[in-house]
Amino acid sequence: MTAPKPQRRGRKIAMTSEEVTAFLDAERTCRVATNGVNGPHATPLWYLWDGEALWLTSLSRSQRWADLRRDPRIAVVVDAGHDYAELRGVELRGSVEVVGEVPRTGEPNPELERVEQAFAARYTGDQVVIDGRHAWLRLRPEKITSWDFRKM
Repeated sequence: MTAPKPQRRGRKIAMTSEEVTAFLDAERTCRVATNGVNGPHATPLWYLWDGEALWLTSLSRSQRWADLRRDPRIAVVVDAGHDYAELRGVELRGSVEVVGEVPRTGEPNPELERVEQAFAARYTGDQVVIDGRHAWLRLRPEKITSWDFRKM
């Protein structure tokens, strides 16, 4: 896997890789931007960061899914803060790949076992939910940009 491009601008307020991981582990909701036929399409999703990739589970019959099948490029933002001086966030850019069957029906997949368990522990009280409507996407970011205005 190729490492993401280093952040060039805003280095004074950039998070370290450890801070990025801690931040992504603490937050719960991301905003996913896809390239729709009529322009950008942005939606919130739960996610899982494993230190190298961002895992998303999406309805396989959604506008987001249709957009990503046509054009796998994606931008994902996770942010927090209320007042200007406390704003912080991470943007991840790259292309997603489908992992597992579409939709996910529970076919054994060693690559998804730890992801589904970690996702269940984070969001669904340790209950792995396989509903036959969602499927998994993996984003190995080509670029990660972060900011933490508390460093100013």
